[in-house]
Amino acid sequence: MQSGDNKFIIVKADKIDLDVRLQISEIFAEGFTQWLGYFSKDKSTIAKAFAHMFVLNQFYVAIANDKVAGMTACTDGKTFSIKLNKKELRKHLGFLKGSIAGIFLKKEFEAPYEKFPPNTGSIEFVGTAHEFKGQGVASQIIQYIFENTPYKNYVIEEVADTNIPAMNLYKKLGFKEYKRKPLPEKLAKKNGINNLLSLRYKEK
Repeated sequence: MQSGDNKFIIVKADKIDLDVRLQISEIFAEGFTQWLGYFSKDKSTIAKAFAHMFVLNQFYVAIANDKVAGMTACTDGKTFSIKLNKKELRKHLGFLKGSIAGIFLKKEFEAPYEKFPPNTGSIEFVGTAHEFKGQGVASQIIQYIFENTPYKNYVIEEVADTNIPAMNLYKKLGFKEYKRKPLPEKLAKKNGINNLLSLRYKEK
């Protein structure tokens, strides 16, 4: 698979001889800065604090020149792609903020789906490393997931309505909005996000 001058190899994150965990977490820290700023303004601290949590056999990564160019998880809606460890969070974020992260982010990241539809894959944690942005990394990973997982349909939960590049990408891939959740006014003002959108892809 090629884009520009870079060849991207798409592979399951647990099937590669690179230590991908910290690189995945750096992409996560970059992409979720606006949500995680309370815990630390330092992206490097955030990356180290959350590197433990990725369930690697649920993630697909794009590799270029031994670097992780992008990542995406795909689960069956029952298996979590994230498993938080409070001790690890406290080690990097301090006792108070680590404990708060362990409580609140567990609710956010490890909340079971209610009435998850059958034969459907959940696309989660789509992210591209800063130096590879604009090179089609995310679309190649998602396309690979479409071709190499057993599901007919896919959902993406909670995309910020202000994340225009992501929305454009998902629409281009065939996802359609089926639900939106307005944010409370105070939070919307603080984050600059009005609604969280849910998207669905149905095999033609």
